[in-house]
Amino acid sequence: MIDHSLVKRFRQEVGDRLAHQRRLDQANGLPAMTGEDERQFARALISQVLEEHARSEIGLGRTPPTAEEEEALAAGIHAALFGVGRLQPLLDDAQVENIDINGCDRVFVSYADGQEAMQDPVADSDDELIELIQILAAYSGLSSRPFDTANPQLDLRLPDGSRLSAVMDVTVRPAISIRRARLGKVFMSDLMGNGTISPDVGRFLSAAVAARKNLMIAGSTNAGKTTLLRALANEIPSGERLITVERALELGLDQFPELHPNVVAFEQRLPNSEGEGEISMAELVRRSLRMNPSRVIVGEVLGDEIVTMLNAMTQGNDGSLSTIHANSSMEVFNRISTYALQASERLPIDATHMLIAGAIDFVVFIEKRNDYHLGGTLRRYVSSIREVNGCDGRVLSSEVFAPGPDGTAVPHAPVSCLEELAAHGYTLGGW
Repeated sequence: MIDHSLVKRFRQEVGDRLAHQRRLDQANGLPAMTGEDERQFARALISQVLEEHARSEIGLGRTPPTAEEEEALAAGIHAALFGVGRLQPLLDDAQVENIDINGCDRVFVSYADGQEAMQDPVADSDDELIELIQILAAYSGLSSRPFDTANPQLDLRLPDGSRLSAVMDVTVRPAISIRRARLGKVFMSDLMGNGTISPDVGRFLSAAVAARKNLMIAGSTNAGKTTLLRALANEIPSGERLITVERALELGLDQFPELHPNVVAFEQRLPNSEGEGEISMAELVRRSLRMNPSRVIVGEVLGDEIVTMLNAMTQGNDGSLSTIHANSSMEVFNRISTYALQASERLPIDATHMLIAGAIDFVVFIEKRNDYHLGGTLRRYVSSIREVNGCDGRVLSSEVFAPGPDGTAVPHAPVSCLEELAAHGYTLGGW
């Protein structure tokens, strides 16, 4: 067991020495250390502090830490300085799926196989937990994000790509949920390999992306929408210029220049303490259209940006991708209509349905099912793909892939744009 009181003490010592070195460099006119240089220097300082501690323990007649204990202390100090403190071991565990924290000592972890377990505290107090989140908020994303009594809600992307959502003062104790980004660089072949999509669905979606069809990925919370979107984005040729728009940076397409060398990632900016400086999702979508995009990718539609995005899809920005919360592929159209009614344009339902019919080509529905209580595991799979065929007072659509015997989508109806898809390698059963 790591001694967290020692970690806290040594973190302060190393942090003070690091800050002192920064001041010395600045006074001597030296360039500031890069992030990686600072990490390397911090590792040297950690070794120095631990060596001093070992000598002190020997001088006092006590047993110094073993090599294994020193290694654990070093990892803990480094995580406290540059990572996420006591959360780091959970984030380093590849099998951890989600982390839910209801106060510093109520930590619940769900694993990839569907199991859930309660884990050790991640802080000594709720105040320390809030401080940890505040530090993360100050250095994550493109701009500092406040987390305090005036701003009790927070969404951000952690350094490893995981998605953090936190609240305080609207709950008895601070509550935090972390959704792991277990598959950062993910391809269609990966999703076929783990059963998320069948080979037929994989070929269909690859062809749809190549044919520059506009795709809306729908599903419930934590169903795997973002992972599927990443895989679809990796079907886009590397020569295209991509612009992503998100509430909090999560997609990370710009993190893999070997796949997408020309990416601009936009992140919504929240208002400051005076209520000024906000840049909304809708504004960013509009701005993205002036940045010479080949495709615009909206990470998650949750509000009035839907009208701007649909307009963008009808103005020559074909091949756009987005995600939305919904309980079925058919429900997506009503969900979009609800968001459009809330937008500044106040689009009536009829007008929204016409806009949907002109903008979206396919809705891909992905769902999750936890069969752990039956001896199975957590499954995520595409169960339905719906093609938008037009509008006649309401959106006309056909389910071209419907749930098969095991729930996974299987071919169900002919696709109207089959010739276009066939030009990109998709053929199925003579359709």
